[in-house]
Amino acid sequence: MIRYSWQILLGLSLLIMSILLYFAQIEIFHDPRDTFFYLLQDLAFIPVQVLLVTVILNRILNVREKRATLSRLNMIIGIFFSEVGTNLLKAFTEFDHHITKNKGALLVESRWTEAQFSAAMKRLQNYDYNIDCSKSDLRGLKVILAGKRDFLLKLLENPNLLEHEAFTELLLAIFHLTEELTMRKDLVTLTPADGAHIAVDIQRAYAILIMEWLVYMKHLKNEYPYLFSLAIRTNPFDEKASIIIK
Repeated sequence: MIRYSWQILLGLSLLIMSILLYFAQIEIFHDPRDTFFYLLQDLAFIPVQVLLVTVILNRILNVREKRATLSRLNMIIGIFFSEVGTNLLKAFTEFDHHITKNKGALLVESRWTEAQFSAAMKRLQNYDYNIDCSKSDLRGLKVILAGKRDFLLKLLENPNLLEHEAFTELLLAIFHLTEELTMRKDLVTLTPADGAHIAVDIQRAYAILIMEWLVYMKHLKNEYPYLFSLAIRTNPFDEKASIIIK
């Protein structure tokens, strides 16, 4: 209640001031009819003011705020892929038996249209992941994740990420996988059940990461062509990708 006390006092003060001014107008000009006429005119315009201020103007401000928030989110996502996301995608593909079947949907090119991005995302929603922990080196994956643990924690602490549920879910999945791997001293002689458990954790993070990568690539193409060019030349799914422009 204390929080709103100054607002209540301000409102009452302004209301009393308005009433006093109307009485002063009547006393000075001795014409209450005109005073009440213009008072009713002002009151009649209030609904229009409410419409303009609370509906239209508020909607415009909300759109601008959402755009600003989205811009900040995309900056954070860009930093994530630069620091760990791209390398993590490369590492995850080493465990994926079916990656060769779906590389076509991941070889993003500069001429891709909105329809091609949408088709790639739709195809990957039904992607049959087949993660096998014995196919690659879990110790190498552990090193990548352990080295970025503090970075991931700082991202999770960022309040802007509350606006992006999918990316927050991705960070939680990656952080969980990091804990699973760092708590195991031996990642070579895993039991079949333990290997299957870690495979599920990898798949969870991998599936979200691929989709977020495609969304981010689409954003770069539309907003930052120079960053999109670099992202194409470092595509983790393209074995022929080269930073050198030929």
